[in-house]
Amino acid sequence: MDLSAILKPGAIKVIGQLTSKKRLFQEIADVVGSVYGVDPALAFDGLQERESLGATGVGHGIALPHARIEDLSGIIGVFIRLERPMDFDSVDRQPVDLIFALFAPKDAGVDHLKALALVSRTMRDAGICAKLRANADPAKLHAVLTEGRANHAAA
Repeated sequence: MDLSAILKPGAIKVIGQLTSKKRLFQEIADVVGSVYGVDPALAFDGLQERESLGATGVGHGIALPHARIEDLSGIIGVFIRLERPMDFDSVDRQPVDLIFALFAPKDAGVDHLKALALVSRTMRDAGICAKLRANADPAKLHAVLTEGRANHAAA
């Protein structure tokens, strides 16, 4: 499994500023609806439900919100880069500017965990995060995310 199988080029968005998680989750849900054809209300509700169990801000300006959704055929992702970091109740209390949201079928089982681990490893790479923060072009962001692990492994 690699990120190019999870993240479509159109599922990347750069946003100037958001003021709440609710608004962020709405943006993510809108992207899921327009790019993957998933009901945005299901995506939004799934994110809200998961976040109510505990914040998905993992530190260093990164959040990994995720949810399981009925009738989804595979694991899908959305990447958002915020030009102005926002409070996210992260473990390190730092604001978040890089958000990688994952959605999996209700019965995805271990595949959901493998995808989450892959995204987590990718987003822990300081070099990749620096490139993500230095670019505002969604096509370049997609290239960094989907080619980052291969380039990193070859280096």
